[in-house]
Amino acid sequence: MPKYIIEREIPGAGNLTEEQLKGISQTSCGVLSNMGPQIQWVHSYVTSDKIYCIYNAPNEEMVREHAKQGGFPANSVSQVATIIDPTTAE
Repeated sequence: MPKYIIEREIPGAGNLTEEQLKGISQTSCGVLSNMGPQIQWVHSYVTSDKIYCIYNAPNEEMVREHAKQGGFPANSVSQVATIIDPTTAE
């Protein structure tokens, strides 16, 4: 299944409390549950003003629909072409 990186511009994201992050996560999981098993949230990286999310989904439209239903920004959605890591050098 294709993998996507979603860039969400959220001013002050790095200052969100654990409770706020929990609420955001609960909202996301609720939307995912309603959308069915084709779309999966893998994990997210929170930086000062952005959240980068990794999703598995059949297409970009489904990723954008998740954002719409959850009320989340999806400023950029990019399909991952391949993944490399230190073992790629071997």
